[in-house]
Amino acid sequence: MEWLSEFGAIAAMQGFNGLSVFCVLLLMALGLAIIFGQMGVINMAHGEFLTIGAYTTFVVSTLTEQYAPAFGPYYFFLAIILSFFIAGAIGWLVEWAMISKLYQRPLDTLLATWGLSLVMQQGFRSIFGAREVGATLPEWLMGSWNPTEAIDIPRNGLFVMGLTLLLTALLFVMLYRSRWGLQVRATVQNRVMARAVGINTKRVDRMTFALGCGVAGVAGAAFTTIGSTGPTAGSLYIVDTFLVVVFGGASSLLGTIASAFSIAQAQSLLEFFTSGSMAKVLTLSAVVLILMLRPQGLFSSKVRK
Repeated sequence: MEWLSEFGAIAAMQGFNGLSVFCVLLLMALGLAIIFGQMGVINMAHGEFLTIGAYTTFVVSTLTEQYAPAFGPYYFFLAIILSFFIAGAIGWLVEWAMISKLYQRPLDTLLATWGLSLVMQQGFRSIFGAREVGATLPEWLMGSWNPTEAIDIPRNGLFVMGLTLLLTALLFVMLYRSRWGLQVRATVQNRVMARAVGINTKRVDRMTFALGCGVAGVAGAAFTTIGSTGPTAGSLYIVDTFLVVVFGGASSLLGTIASAFSIAQAQSLLEFFTSGSMAKVLTLSAVVLILMLRPQGLFSSKVRK
């Protein structure tokens, strides 16, 4: 029975590690689901908006240490807000300058945003250097919570989970309980008719793209609690993020949540019993097999025929 309790404790800790990965993946995937699922734009530079949020948090942390150390316990909340607005503002400019010219041309958006991601990565290297950096976490994010003697749960993971739940709830309210969300869904279903009834579809597109990029910026702030930041930090998540969105159903936020949870938990548990690369292979193989049987993903949007 002792080995069984040890196995249960290890499984619980691995499951919580999976939840930490799930939170970052979900925040990334929610932003991408808004852009890809709601707008049909393949944004290969989405990972770089995570990097913007992570570097914003690092800069706020450094400035706080140098000029306002008394603000140290509270700076992380300011960093989250700034990450959202800075990434969202850059996303707004990208949509205005580039994406707005490429609608209905998915291959062109893929190539253009891939080129943009390379430019942004080089910009990060030029500004912050090639070495990875890390933000100094406040004291209340350090340490762990021990529900039992065998289970050790980091506090930063609990905070990221709470942040993810809050942001997910806000996105659901915005998309399904607000006038702006109604305009977004109307534009997605029938752009011509939405424009005919007076909806400014260009403004809706721009704000939707900015919102998706802003959510990725918040994911970057959350990422600093579990890892260091480098110029290519966001690009490491882009494949998994697209996988989450496609597997869950491109236009379904509920599917995105279910998909992110399934993939993160599967990878975390498989990494304990196998290697990290083998866990990726097994998870990807399972997703591909499921998509062969159900190409529309876990949750498909219902349309009236």
